[in-house]
Amino acid sequence: MDDKTEYADTAIQPVASGEQTAEVVKTPSGDYGADSNLHRSLGSRHLSMIAIGSSIGMGLWLGSGTSLMKAGPASMFLGYLLAGSIIFAVSHSIGEMAVMYPLPSGYVQWTNKFVDPAAGFALGWAYWFAFFISIANELQGICTVLSFWTHAVPIAAWVSIFWVVIVGVNIGAVRWFGEIEVVGATIKFGFIFVAIISGIVLSAGGGPKGGYPPVPGGSMGFEFWKTTPFINGFKGFLSIMPTCCFALSGSEYTALVAAETKNPLRSMPRAVSAIWIRLSLFYILGSLIVGINVSPKDPNLFGAFGTNASPFVVMFRNDGVDALAHIMNAIIFVSVLSAGAINGFGGSRTILGLSQIGMAPKIFQKADSWGRPWYALAPTLLIGGGLAYVNISETGATVFGWFSNLTSLFSLFGWAMISLSHIRMRAAWKAQGRTPGDLPWKSWIFPYGAYWALAWCVILIVAEFYLAVWPLHTAPSAKGFFRNYISVVAILVLYIGAKCYYRGRRWVNITTVDLDESRRFYADNEYEEAEMRKKSIFKRMVRSV
Repeated sequence: MDDKTEYADTAIQPVASGEQTAEVVKTPSGDYGADSNLHRSLGSRHLSMIAIGSSIGMGLWLGSGTSLMKAGPASMFLGYLLAGSIIFAVSHSIGEMAVMYPLPSGYVQWTNKFVDPAAGFALGWAYWFAFFISIANELQGICTVLSFWTHAVPIAAWVSIFWVVIVGVNIGAVRWFGEIEVVGATIKFGFIFVAIISGIVLSAGGGPKGGYPPVPGGSMGFEFWKTTPFINGFKGFLSIMPTCCFALSGSEYTALVAAETKNPLRSMPRAVSAIWIRLSLFYILGSLIVGINVSPKDPNLFGAFGTNASPFVVMFRNDGVDALAHIMNAIIFVSVLSAGAINGFGGSRTILGLSQIGMAPKIFQKADSWGRPWYALAPTLLIGGGLAYVNISETGATVFGWFSNLTSLFSLFGWAMISLSHIRMRAAWKAQGRTPGDLPWKSWIFPYGAYWALAWCVILIVAEFYLAVWPLHTAPSAKGFFRNYISVVAILVLYIGAKCYYRGRRWVNITTVDLDESRRFYADNEYEEAEMRKKSIFKRMVRSV
């Protein structure tokens, strides 16, 4: 029997929010699925643009410079291609589960429900650490971007100013946050076309200098792919995978935003379908353009000893297009600031979700009449901003390396748990006699996508252990090991501690897990709205063809 028919006569209660229009059905267990003090005031437009722009920050614009320098253009391209295929599969898992269970800390609560409470505990706290570390990293990135124009302002002053800006974006109403992120994502999305088209023209020798550096015929083409495609071999490739994964970390934030979306059944599929745009344009094609225009040995790349600039900025400046170099730097500034604001949002919702499942103090669940979870926001923003002052005594590239290594392995663990939760959810669904047709929305790449992502996350975590023990260009040391692998140690400590506390089964029993607890049940008009939206998108595609 179809679920929406089975509970058709169940009491329908509106969520306590003046802005909400969607309804939540009270499940037989008495739990209000997906209910909280947060407001569902975000629509499809907000979710889609956050999905496109959430991961476009320091990792892409600046991190691609260190990747190019360490491993060469071919390795960088393959790194983004692999990381992109993983997050594409992870996004499909998120889409299917977020439509069913749109919860404040999404993947944390899914892991707790379908995998193991200890794993959910470890994931939730690890991700909260990753969020405030990322805030510090984005603030550090802002200082690096602004140093392109001036060194007159102290780093501490820049950190203080833009820390206040990130706080301001997060303490406004949720709808305001959504609108600000839509503007930021639009700017990023719009200018990437300019950067790619310009890069193609410059690589063909169409710039004022006819290509940089000059090569026979005045055209660069794939010159750097011929001379330095792979630097440092396989170990060089492994060394840049944390940066590639860090650049794409944030794509999973749609799982957190779904809880504050009016109709996830309409919004989530649209956000998932937009993932190929971000992957193909921003990362894969963007890394290709950088690799054919910028030498891995350029001294001005981020992480080298020159101006420490983004490879996109270096590309324009080297070919004499100074105006575009300055505009590009301004776009990077907006991108990094926007990504910092999203990390504040994500961190507060993660710890709020932990509180909902009894893994953090209850006080973190409290939100005011505007839907702002003050007790969850305050520690996230305070710790993240305070940590950014580490940049005052160290170089930006060094701090970036520390922070990206920490957050990238947290992200790999998170992606693995999302994929495993999806596999376990489907197994529970089948074990309890339900069919895929009963799902509100289902991924068309399951089960292959979930298994692909899970397998590669495990492989990369193991591979990074190898690199932590036998690092690139340096002798093995305990300091180097913990600097590169401390996040995995932290996850293990959290997991073992939680396992000792919660005890119980090794896995959640899929035959007895309550599939209707915390589930969002959709009214008929919400199914119709989502179906009309799907048909509208299809019609537009047909017309364009």
